[in-house]
Amino acid sequence: MRIARFTAGGSDPRFGIVEGPVGEEELLVVSGDPLYAALAPTGERVALADARLLAPVIPRSKVLGIGRNYAAHAEELGNELPLEPLVFTVPNTSVAGPGDPVTVPAWAGGELHYEGELAVVIGRICKDVPRERVPEVVFGYTVANDITARNLQDRDKQWWRAKGADGFTPLGPWIETDLDPADLRITTRRFRGAHDVGETVQDGRTSLMVHDVAAIVAHVTTAMTLLPGDVILTGTPAGVGPVRAGDRTEIEVEGLGVLVTPFVAP
Repeated sequence: MRIARFTAGGSDPRFGIVEGPVGEEELLVVSGDPLYAALAPTGERVALADARLLAPVIPRSKVLGIGRNYAAHAEELGNELPLEPLVFTVPNTSVAGPGDPVTVPAWAGGELHYEGELAVVIGRICKDVPRERVPEVVFGYTVANDITARNLQDRDKQWWRAKGADGFTPLGPWIETDLDPADLRITTRRFRGAHDVGETVQDGRTSLMVHDVAAIVAHVTTAMTLLPGDVILTGTPAGVGPVRAGDRTEIEVEGLGVLVTPFVAP
């Protein structure tokens, strides 16, 4: 099931189930927040083409990222593979939605990078979750762009600014609740300007993760309680690179859809 968060005709944000064939999708509107209550369709339908999709979840608590979780990506940046998941936190104010423009700040020094990733959305309060029970606490999956000011990762030591600035965590286009994350293709296309045909810059598979989703959630919950709506970014394949104002990225995760992010000047 695909669950989107959207607005249409100036309405407040609402949730809907995405239904219909490609190009003719509709949103079956549901009442309330599906993370906290059973789905209750209202009977109203909105054409997807008439809606503006928003970030499918705004975490009330936290976003966690996993660094260096693909061997080839660690190698391309000259880093060693961590023995256990390398976890960092970013604030929920870094979350942006599909199509939301991301400002390229001057302090990024021309080294603002895209990172296409699979993201996990937690569906229930959980702590000390064993590997075999991780599917019970996962609400679903979405696409993420873990935007990173590469020049500041070493300089700041903590990645609060390199990865946590406003807009640096685009999510979308929706949450898929019925998905096996074991072996999904992740591709990122970078477009240089409005008329560029685009270049595939990342092409990897989740089966190449050093630590899979179950290992990540089990590890995190040994130390930290996860809450409904918390998001975990699972790491990026090789092929990261810079973006500049006027560029856009399209990140596609198999079975999930495409997350588009345009980059703009301050």
